[in-house]
Amino acid sequence: MYNAKYIWPGIILFVVVFTSPFWMNMGLGKYERPAVALPLTEKYCVESREFMAAEHMQLLDYWRDVALREEKREYVATDGTSWTISLQNTCMSCHANKVEFCDKCHNANGVDPYCWDCHVEPRGNN
Repeated sequence: MYNAKYIWPGIILFVVVFTSPFWMNMGLGKYERPAVALPLTEKYCVESREFMAAEHMQLLDYWRDVALREEKREYVATDGTSWTISLQNTCMSCHANKVEFCDKCHNANGVDPYCWDCHVEPRGNN
């Protein structure tokens, strides 16, 4: 091998650069979800709290596709409850305070959702 003296340092440099995000994040601790303002009412959410925390954007994307492309306006949850497919009338009826509910998690995770490109942004608890 003519270039062995260059290959091994190159491989080592690649491994160091490739694994640097893992090394830089060591010891930072476990991620903690920000405390959000839950609705004051005792109403049930569309799905379980765990599902909504992890999968709400997929659910909203599904709702958008079904409502706009298939003209279906009813969602049947896993527990059999029927809900109207509407961000503003279903979700925001309980979670009206966007700053205390939506924005806390989105800002903590560096997410900029496009919901409010089409929907009217809520201005606080109603």
